[in-house]
Amino acid sequence: MDTRNLGRQGLNAAALGYGAMGTATGYGPTDDTESIAAIRKAHELGVTMFDTAEMYGWGEGEKLLGQALAPIRDDVLIATKFGLTRSFGSDSRPEHIRQVVEASLRNLRVDTIDMLYQHRPDPNVPIEDVIGTMKEFVEAGKVKYLGLSEADEATIRAAHAVHPISALQSEYSIFARDAELLFPTLEELGIGFVAYSPLARGFLSGAVVAREHYDANDFRQHVPWWAPEYFDANAAIVDELTALADRKDATLAQLSLAWLLTRRDYIVPIPGSRNPQRVDQNATAVELGLTPEDLAAIELIAPTGGVGGRM
Repeated sequence: MDTRNLGRQGLNAAALGYGAMGTATGYGPTDDTESIAAIRKAHELGVTMFDTAEMYGWGEGEKLLGQALAPIRDDVLIATKFGLTRSFGSDSRPEHIRQVVEASLRNLRVDTIDMLYQHRPDPNVPIEDVIGTMKEFVEAGKVKYLGLSEADEATIRAAHAVHPISALQSEYSIFARDAELLFPTLEELGIGFVAYSPLARGFLSGAVVAREHYDANDFRQHVPWWAPEYFDANAAIVDELTALADRKDATLAQLSLAWLLTRRDYIVPIPGSRNPQRVDQNATAVELGLTPEDLAAIELIAPTGGVGGRM
């Protein structure tokens, strides 16, 4: 699998990564054995960056990822995040960052975290203080690269002035395109981009169903794309995209990931299926060539993304 540079500090990752949120939370019941098999399958297929967070099961997701990657630790990049509370508030106070990062090191069974992100900006803590604390871990050899998630331009610039930021992680897919407004800033500063939910939280997976078919605690119960007033319009977009994928002998997921890979050469999408067979299918997206005509067709089908917004 081809590799891509994220930032100017030396971080290099395979074109597709793996997002591990679903192995611990958000998308219904999980099966640790299958999740571990999916993670290891991703590695076999050339994936090098594996992404988790404290919030994914409040440490349980990190433990699972650490277990899965322990035999191949030296071959992969492990990313995690801090900064959320169990009530989904923000807490990036320096003392809290230090506590969470030390716990993440233990949970992941590693001496060094390859990429450390602030999960969300904290309105109560200046970003300069946040990055200053993260920088302590770089200087101590416990973190290699720093990143931000869902940050705006002003936050990115202020953070980068304290310590180089290697990657911004934000939601990005055919259905969610607002992150594109930040690309000029990322290019100016030399920052890479990691696209989470590249299959629109499953809407572009090829297996979307109405929200009543999901578990009550499934994250998608609260995503507007699934709201009754928007679902049919979004399903119609999926039908058109699927027809285009069919003409290319590809799945909708492969088409959606291949589209992301055309957007910029510093973008690394991180799909996160818990199914090893689906992981295999997703990985072949790196081989799917999209013509200018294909890209134009996608623009016509979904010129402003999904209907109803992502949050």
